[in-house]
Amino acid sequence: MELTLPLTRMTTSDKLRALEKIWDDLSRTSENVPSPSWHADVLQARQKRLQNGSSRFTEWTEAKRTIRNRVK
Repeated sequence: MELTLPLTRMTTSDKLRALEKIWDDLSRTSENVPSPSWHADVLQARQKRLQNGSSRFTEWTEAKRTIRNRVK
């Protein structure tokens, strides 16, 4: 199936809403979306950093605040 979107006429907001709808649909059947092999490598590296104490978890509300402050 070929899908054509009027990308040049869509606002950034329109494009983001379209992406969100597609992502919502994909996430309902996530078992059909293969994870790239490098994801396992990244997860293992992060787990090692947690185990050796060089990384830590951050509460989601704190993480969002930090991200928002960085992009202002």
